[in-house]
Amino acid sequence: MTGPLANEENCFFNFYRKENAEAREPGSHNRGTRRMASKADWFQRILLPGLAFKAVVIGGGYATGRELAAFFLPSGPQGGIYAILLSTVIWSIVCSATFLFALKTRSLDYKTFFQNLLGPFWPVYEVAYILALIVIVAVFAAAAGAVGSAILGWPPIAGALALMALIAVAAAWGNESVERLFKYVSVLLYGTYAAFVVLAFTRFGDRILTAFSTPVPTSGWAVGGLTYAGYNIIGAIVILPVIRHLTSSREAVLAGALAGPLAMIPALLFFICMAGFYPSIQAELLPSDFLLAQLEMPAFRILFQGMIFAALLESGTGGVHAINERIAHAYERKHAKTFTKTARFAVTVALLAASVFLADRIGLVALIADGYRWLAYVFLLIYVLPLMTWGLWKLTRRTGSREAKAA
Repeated sequence: MTGPLANEENCFFNFYRKENAEAREPGSHNRGTRRMASKADWFQRILLPGLAFKAVVIGGGYATGRELAAFFLPSGPQGGIYAILLSTVIWSIVCSATFLFALKTRSLDYKTFFQNLLGPFWPVYEVAYILALIVIVAVFAAAAGAVGSAILGWPPIAGALALMALIAVAAAWGNESVERLFKYVSVLLYGTYAAFVVLAFTRFGDRILTAFSTPVPTSGWAVGGLTYAGYNIIGAIVILPVIRHLTSSREAVLAGALAGPLAMIPALLFFICMAGFYPSIQAELLPSDFLLAQLEMPAFRILFQGMIFAALLESGTGGVHAINERIAHAYERKHAKTFTKTARFAVTVALLAASVFLADRIGLVALIADGYRWLAYVFLLIYVLPLMTWGLWKLTRRTGSREAKAA
């Protein structure tokens, strides 16, 4: 790869090689300072990719419980747990392979990644991704509209437009702004879900325990887990700009392995609470709001729905940011100029306008039930299958070639 991105990446990796070499020198007077810097960077290298992946997949259906009701609850409480565990394992394996492939091929945007993976067929992914992003952000918009309607009595379009405006502002400011959003919203999200589980067990814990102790059919859990993992795994590609902090294969694999649990822990906790009202909760448009009503705590209901809105914001921003980074890298290579914030804002508005139109026409339940299933099949075919076969073979060959040269 050539151009500004390649130069930036070479400088980055040279810096870390130099830093690590100096830190290992006996008697280095900067050792303490470098050790502190290493600790500070640990978050960006090991945890940030997983938190960014969580930010993308938590989206409209996960945060509201709609996806959990559609893909996990049909197999019952126990079958749903099996499906959740299967999705988690798939995410960890594919994220590890994705991060490793991206690190070794210096692929920090999806175009470069798929040029290295699919060769001349890389535009197939770009077309699929742009269409998928419109559908996914439409789900976010529909969810924001439903939340605004449930809490504030707004018409659905008002909540959708409010979310789109915030995404446009956040995405326009580039990598640093997006990474800060991932970090701070994650604190709010994990804290809110933890509090919700404690309150749920306090108020209707007996229902939850009864649900898991009552035998019901678990059929279909493998299909549900695979489908859910399949369309959400696109998140590993969306967050490629974030993995620029990685410095070794070990870090890539570890960050990928942690991405699955970091992304799924809130879903697992929320699903356990939803199981207390199985099977009737499957029919609810917003399972989250249904459960919050059972708590009879208006203040916490507002806090939780605010957290959902923040989750929608970080998810939508992550998806749009990947498009902006792809265009920015191409623009900078061609024109040797920086892709401005105004240009980022214009791209974002164009994508969001199409998404809001789709959300208003189709609605949350239909988008999740139909659109997401087709996305799963497409990305398993053009991304996961090539990566886990040709991609891993290509990495193995590169490693073997280096070892042969060293010998």
